[in-house]
Amino acid sequence: MKVRELMTTPAIRIRSDETVEVAARTLARYNIGALPVCGSDGRVCGLVTDRDLVTRCLASGRAPGATAVREVMSGSVLCIRPEQETGEAAAIMGSHQVRRLPVVENGKLCGMLSLGDLAGKEEKTGSVLGDICSPISPK
Repeated sequence: MKVRELMTTPAIRIRSDETVEVAARTLARYNIGALPVCGSDGRVCGLVTDRDLVTRCLASGRAPGATAVREVMSGSVLCIRPEQETGEAAAIMGSHQVRRLPVVENGKLCGMLSLGDLAGKEEKTGSVLGDICSPISPK
């Protein structure tokens, strides 16, 4: 099965110059846990999660209305293409311990794929969930 068949569209996104307050309201409005951060050209430049908002903004004493998303987002984002197999997506999620992947076509965001989208559709989902949830072993 192809990623295109399971991805969520349209992908709700945010710009890096928006505030954390706007990001939090957007997450709440759509009942989602992550937002791809895109430039005006539609290219993904980061990802911000509800956890990022708490740990990188609120817990550090920053004001959500005065803090830009670019200050709290993760800049390095794993992405997948819509024509890739869902098994590949599950393997990427498991090996990198992520629950969501922006879907990019021709360099631009076109959807989001979550572990929930894969649940019940991909036989590897159970092992991926175990990989994501298992603690990283100490060195």
